[in-house]
Amino acid sequence: MASFFRARGRHQLIAGGLALLLPALILLAFYADGQTNLAPPRRSLIYAESWRADRNDAEIVAQQKIDAKIKADYAAEKQRSYQRLEKRLGM
Repeated sequence: MASFFRARGRHQLIAGGLALLLPALILLAFYADGQTNLAPPRRSLIYAESWRADRNDAEIVAQQKIDAKIKADYAAEKQRSYQRLEKRLGM
């Protein structure tokens, strides 16, 4: 066995090592990929608000105004956070 390796040139030994190493790495990558995401995804519940069936139009419009203000405040805060990020990045 030792005489076989002594008879080979350096480039042949390197090529032989790579010929053994690359398929082993590919098989290892397939094995590692097969071990990921085996658990089922966690489900999340989304609760919707329930409203009285006998609401009148004025109550609906009033709630929509409240919700619109909350949404506008959220959008304004998001805009300010992007502006702070732009300042930090020097844009």
